[in-house]
Amino acid sequence: MSEELINLLSQRDKKILFVGTGNLLRKDDGAGAYISSGIKGSGAVSSLTVEVSIENYIGKINRINPDILVIIDALDMGAAPGDYRLLNINETEDMTFNTHNISVRRVSDFFKMPVYLLGIQPESIDFGEKMSYLVKNMADKIISFINTY
Repeated sequence: MSEELINLLSQRDKKILFVGTGNLLRKDDGAGAYISSGIKGSGAVSSLTVEVSIENYIGKINRINPDILVIIDALDMGAAPGDYRLLNINETEDMTFNTHNISVRRVSDFFKMPVYLLGIQPESIDFGEKMSYLVKNMADKIISFINTY
């Protein structure tokens, strides 16, 4: 796993909320929702699956009041399918994937806590319910790592 993800999870005194976004009907775009659904949540780590409507969960996320918010989403980084990066939201471009209603960076303005983006490189966001092998394999590794850390 990446050093950034290890460092984030090492902050055991911080409440970390993983929020999964993505369209489960658009192949790899559903990776964020898939990952958050697989996070068991224990101790300081919890998860919330919002699919394509994170803006509908702003109030709920603020009521949960995590110390750190990590939004998980498919992100075209020009990398190999399944590669992922943990980025401070301010390091990302203000872009809206065609499957989301609002950009992740814009929605982060509604939160006071530090916001990160765990972006996973999709192979395809065409219509279909099945994730590609490479993206699903990495998503399962991320889930396992978070659940056992």
